[in-house]
Amino acid sequence: MSELGKTCALCGGTLVAGTTTFTVDFGAGVVVVRHAPAETCDQCGESWVDDATAAKLECLVVEAKAESKQFEVVDMAA
Repeated sequence: MSELGKTCALCGGTLVAGTTTFTVDFGAGVVVVRHAPAETCDQCGESWVDDATAAKLECLVVEAKAESKQFEVVDMAA
């Protein structure tokens, strides 16, 4: 996932492959996605997801809205 020497756009630290917890509050509810694949900065801790992961996260939020869920927790590692 992470290319050698890839740097954080915020602080210039090194990005390391791992996971993050993604949370969205869409007004009528909250979606929490644990273990989402991400690159995390070893200096500032900011996490970045690739386009494919972002698309999956967006689908999860759209589904939760469509089903009028007030709280949804998803584990991408499962």
